[in-house]
Amino acid sequence: MADLSYDDLVENFEILDDWEERYRYVIELGKALPPLDEARKTDATKVDGCVSRVWIDDRSVEGEDGKRIEFDGDSDAHIVRGLIAILHTMLSGKPAREIVEKDIVAELQRIDLAAHLSPQRSNGLGAMIERIKGFAAENMN
Repeated sequence: MADLSYDDLVENFEILDDWEERYRYVIELGKALPPLDEARKTDATKVDGCVSRVWIDDRSVEGEDGKRIEFDGDSDAHIVRGLIAILHTMLSGKPAREIVEKDIVAELQRIDLAAHLSPQRSNGLGAMIERIKGFAAENMN
């Protein structure tokens, strides 16, 4: 997964013919996501607003161009692990300012994801995005 860029991921989605295949791909992405150590699954890393149990453990690292945001995540639901993997591919390791300024929802429209998620999953995805953007905003300086 580390070698996969978001553009590569978008291309992979475009190759798949239907949403059943795309769901399988999202689940495969989630299976490739390294599990979060149990010690990192705390109230502080738990994402509220998700039906499934979701944890995102984010941190800032000093980069040449300012702080970069890295994060790991996990969930007890396969499809949600895949959503975390997609967000990780798109955002982890990016400068905090870029994450704050990026229209993540528009980027996700490139894979037509929102139209194929249940309202609960969409809300959960929004909560994950909010958490990552909020952490990035706190760490821009």
